[in-house]
Amino acid sequence: MQKDKNGNLIYLYAADSNTQHVYIQAAKEKGYDVLLLDGFLDTHFINMLEPKLEKSRFTRVDADVIDKLIEKDEIQPSKLSESDSAKVKEIFENNVEKEKYTVQLENLSETDIPVMITQNEFMRRFQDMQKLSGQSGYGNFEHYNLVVNANHPIVSRIIDEKDDSKREDIVKQLVDLALLSQNMLTGERLSEFVKRSVTMI
Repeated sequence: MQKDKNGNLIYLYAADSNTQHVYIQAAKEKGYDVLLLDGFLDTHFINMLEPKLEKSRFTRVDADVIDKLIEKDEIQPSKLSESDSAKVKEIFENNVEKEKYTVQLENLSETDIPVMITQNEFMRRFQDMQKLSGQSGYGNFEHYNLVVNANHPIVSRIIDEKDDSKREDIVKQLVDLALLSQNMLTGERLSEFVKRSVTMI
């Protein structure tokens, strides 16, 4: 637990220490603690406990980039111009399913990972509750954020790359690595990733 810039106590938690390891490590590198809430009823427990705690909230460690989960006063400047930011966003949007992913550029540290997948805390809890109750409908609607670290050196490399085919391979590789870190890379796309990885070595 740690406080944000408004004095709110933030309890970061993970539901699976293996699949969320990248996000847990990012939090630990910032000096934050992460609770492991991997029980069947933990979603119910959080929803019951949260309203009783003043100026406190539970947030899953992969709900957003760590700098947004626990907001501080420091602002990280962008290394990209507005036109370069728009170009990067368009390139990534062309390599994901637009109805399933929203591409976001964030000004993170250049040592943070270049691309990650996050999902809104409210949306995730809603889906978890529907799964527990055996309902379908909106619970089947999955939407994620594809967060691109605008300050990572590889993003500058994407902008500078003149060969469209090479640029697309780099972007696909980054997107697939982000999907792989969330166990979301399967089937044909996984096979393509493996072949591309071998070619790029």
